Amino acid sequence: MPTPRFLTLDDVAEILNVSWSQAYALVRRKELIAIQIGGRGQWRVENEELERFIAQKYAEARAGTVPAETAVEEPDDAPTGPGGRRG
Repeated sequence: MPTPRFLTLDDVAEILNVSWSQAYALVRRKELIAIQIGGRGQWRVENEELERFIAQKYAEARAGTVPAETAVEEPDDAPTGPGGRRG
């Protein structure tokens, strides 16, 4: 049987080993491009889009880059712990 062109968010969540809500959050943030189908607005992700997303995440990991919306920075005046370390 050929691979289907479109995946549900349940399929995407299973492939990425995340929850449905995490897959939906990727779509809402437009990190993963999806379309809505039908009157109930069910989301579908094209296989090629999922592969592009995965490749992009690997490229970011190799480059050591973290997108700005997920980066966590401590302010310069954050309290320091023993030995001058933060956290």
